[in-house]
Amino acid sequence: MSDRFYFRQLLSGRDFATDDPIAQQMVNFVYAIGDRQTGEAVLVDPAYDVNGLIDALEADGMTCTGVLATHYHPDHVGGSMMGFELEGVAALLDRVDVPIHVQGDEAEYVKKVTGVEEASLVSHESGDIVTVGAVEIELIHTPGHTPGSQCFLVDGRLVAGDTLFLDGCGRTDLPGSDPEQMYESLTTRLARVDDDTVLYPGHQYSVESSATMGITRQRNVVYRAKSKEQWLMMFGH
Repeated sequence: MSDRFYFRQLLSGRDFATDDPIAQQMVNFVYAIGDRQTGEAVLVDPAYDVNGLIDALEADGMTCTGVLATHYHPDHVGGSMMGFELEGVAALLDRVDVPIHVQGDEAEYVKKVTGVEEASLVSHESGDIVTVGAVEIELIHTPGHTPGSQCFLVDGRLVAGDTLFLDGCGRTDLPGSDPEQMYESLTTRLARVDDDTVLYPGHQYSVESSATMGITRQRNVVYRAKSKEQWLMMFGH
């Protein structure tokens, strides 16, 4: 697959939405995953400047055939945040008619936040596979930051949204967050992701933009606790 596998990591405020101060402040990553042979690609968490993102795909000879949403927060899928209206999947659907793949528990939230119609959403369970050309992307339900947060495992890469960063994890003190579920997601649901898999987070909160899971498990403070009780003492609210 290596010769046909297409993967790009795009940083808001630098690689797209370059004149948007919110995009620069939030440092979101958007990912493009596809099959060079068929020219199909999906965008993970397109926000801020969807036309710029689709243009970047098309400049690479790729066509947007779908969206994968890690979770419903507006800096990942669009919507109102901090008094600002962020562009996202609703604007993307105005340009391309593609399915928005969401975790089942997240569908209602995505509809509410973005205003997209239910017909545009495809709800998934953990373990489902989304195929882009010949590229298979496994969806892993990782609740904690939100009820329906999900990560994407593809070709030795884990695209983790706000579940896991190189340093720290997604906030667990927001509406819909759950520290106990976050602990289970990090230690149980992602346990089978091997140490050689490269972690690609939802924000650039570290100097590096990616790291292996092995390095992340060694360095990241969220893996220091020896028990759930100790973890909740450190990260529970």
